[in-house]
Amino acid sequence: MAIGETTDVQVSAAMACAGMAAWLMSGRRAGARRARLLLAGGGAEAGPPRQEWVGATWRRLRERMRPEAWSLVAGLVIAVIGSSVVPLLLGAAGVPLLGRVRRASEARRAREQRGDAVIALCGALAGEVRAGRQPGEALRGAARDSDGLGDGQPVVLAAARFGGDVPGALTEAARQPGADGLVGLAACWRVAVDRGAGLAAGLDRLEGALRAERDQRADMRAQLAGSRSTASMLAGLPVLGLLLGTALGADPLHVLLHTGPGLGCLLVGGVLEGVGLWWALRIVRGAEAA
Repeated sequence: MAIGETTDVQVSAAMACAGMAAWLMSGRRAGARRARLLLAGGGAEAGPPRQEWVGATWRRLRERMRPEAWSLVAGLVIAVIGSSVVPLLLGAAGVPLLGRVRRASEARRAREQRGDAVIALCGALAGEVRAGRQPGEALRGAARDSDGLGDGQPVVLAAARFGGDVPGALTEAARQPGADGLVGLAACWRVAVDRGAGLAAGLDRLEGALRAERDQRADMRAQLAGSRSTASMLAGLPVLGLLLGTALGADPLHVLLHTGPGLGCLLVGGVLEGVGLWWALRIVRGAEAA
């Protein structure tokens, strides 16, 4: 055998031995890690990896923190970056405003859900009546399938069970936000039960009218989505200007937070920004109401 061939064989053997040793050492480390986990936690992994734990913590934080709390967080971050307490004060001032916006949004969603529940109640009640049930029994069955009566359900069902004033109870339940359709249900009940008219036919017409009104509101909201987006984009332009100024090396935060003219511009610009945003959203809400 030649000397070059002998050297190649020796190198190959050395590499094979080194690979075998590395494999044995990795297996030994893995076995030692499994042994430590068995002794510490009973055979299961001690916990998720660090990245998964951080992601889960962040998701829980976002779910538990209300939107208005992020105003305070943003103010704190900008205060640290700009070395000024002014952003923190502005962020704290924005907390009640954003809280009011959140509550208004939640109230609107609750009204829409209540309206959908009233429509479902009318449909279920019409089906129960067509099945041959008496109006009182049909109302009790339909109320179990939907939440259209809301907080007024015990009073309405008691009136239906014991021969009370069902239309009056329905009218009282209609005072809940989004439950205006119960006024029409009370009128249908009064006409059908007191005068012997067809309750199912009246409920069908009422359900159709409520659905048409809901679809009209949804269509109007979709048409005004562009206006809302435009107002939000215009509200974010000052932030974009600050980012561009920082990218160009102008240090706008120092000018705004640590100089007299900058603080004046910040005050006037903030007032104008708030008034403009309020006016744009007021126009949109007026169009929705009309």
